[in-house]
Amino acid sequence: MPSRLGPLSRELSIPYYADAFPAHDIFHAKRVRDVSLRLANQRPDSVDRDVLAAAAWFHDIGRPLERVGVIDDHDKWAANEATALLEAEDVATDRITAIEHCLRAHSIRASSPDPETIEAKLLFDADKLDATGAVGLIRLACIVGERSGRTGDQYAVIDDASTLSVEQAEEPDIDILREWARERLDALYTDQGRRLGESRWDFMQSFFAQFASETGTGTEE
Repeated sequence: MPSRLGPLSRELSIPYYADAFPAHDIFHAKRVRDVSLRLANQRPDSVDRDVLAAAAWFHDIGRPLERVGVIDDHDKWAANEATALLEAEDVATDRITAIEHCLRAHSIRASSPDPETIEAKLLFDADKLDATGAVGLIRLACIVGERSGRTGDQYAVIDDASTLSVEQAEEPDIDILREWARERLDALYTDQGRRLGESRWDFMQSFFAQFASETGTGTEE
């Protein structure tokens, strides 16, 4: 009989994404679910796919509250909130504990614990991979926009200020997208994740070369 943990977690998580911005919405959660299961299917060892799918649905439910300053750490908040939700549904304690660890360990921030289980490592990798490739470029650009709007200042510009003849404030250019993506790829835990990441990185390199050509910082053919 198929487990109901994945579909249940999806149902429980959906309301939390109602106020999410595009970079961390329910579609991001679905992509992370899909990629994490894809990576799991490439492994010879055992992976609890129900725990992995549930953690993927829940992993960013705290992002909308973190964005507006209601909470400080969406990882810890999501772990606590998901635990309460799943306990109310009589989900087995060991599975809740496994999901909770995945949620606490999914972030790249220095304060997050390292993922110790294969499910937590796969969730971490799938989440970071969604910041790479074609979708990743769109997501990272959305994040730049979110941060600019929140601070009231330009967080990044999309061109190279050094090519202008007028004085400009020192702000990061589009290279920040390259840096963010590479930082996440370098942090991946699994061989499966690294292989997928490098194929996405190849596409990103082509994009950045084309961007440089179009903006006059490269040679346009």
